[in-house]
Amino acid sequence: MKAPFALFLVVVAAALLSMAVYGLRGRDRDADADRKGSQFLLGLGDFLVHWFMWALSPPERLFLRMGLTPDFFNFAGLACGIASGILIGLGRLEWGGLAIALGGVADIFDGRIARARKLASPYGTFIDSTLDRFVEVFAFLGFVYYLRATPFGPLVATAALAGSLLVSYTRARGESLGVTCKEGLMQRAERLVLTFLACMVDAPVTAAAGWLSGTLVLGVLALIAVGTFITAAHRTIWISARLKEKL
Repeated sequence: MKAPFALFLVVVAAALLSMAVYGLRGRDRDADADRKGSQFLLGLGDFLVHWFMWALSPPERLFLRMGLTPDFFNFAGLACGIASGILIGLGRLEWGGLAIALGGVADIFDGRIARARKLASPYGTFIDSTLDRFVEVFAFLGFVYYLRATPFGPLVATAALAGSLLVSYTRARGESLGVTCKEGLMQRAERLVLTFLACMVDAPVTAAAGWLSGTLVLGVLALIAVGTFITAAHRTIWISARLKEKL
């Protein structure tokens, strides 16, 4: 068993145990997540959102005491994104998946640290959202290169990248015109979780099924491509309707 997959199993076991503890403690909702309107799977993953924020609260308090800044986590996330693209492109899927996960956690901390220290600003909003796009581009470019010898692999990976950018663009463009839209299933959290899981379990699943390595990754990227284009189209229609109402 490879070291990163063994670590993944340990983390999954620890997560399940902590979920049980969280549930027994009364499932307290995270105030910051509620203020942001954070969602996962259109609200169906509400328990997971608040459990995860609860699980991250001890390191968050430690980071606040250490005086770490939001920019530290912004650029740590960027470094993880670059690393994920390189590792995935080299075929080190499990390590790439871990880099994706670490980058996602860094992205959570940068916003929470900024709000906790009352450092939220237009600069922070801009640098956070912009670097998030860089991170996604690096990861998907890694998939493009990894799947270069697979029929339609680069096309599917590129479609997933394009759809992801369209989802982000429609929201950003709507907000610039005064319409906030967080609608849609395939948002960044869902994309991050799907790519992370695909990287971590592709090897055991494809080996057990007798498929070529990367088959599961390809299927997940196809799902992301379809889901993101649907989400982007839905947001386009929804925002257009709201803007027409203002005419």
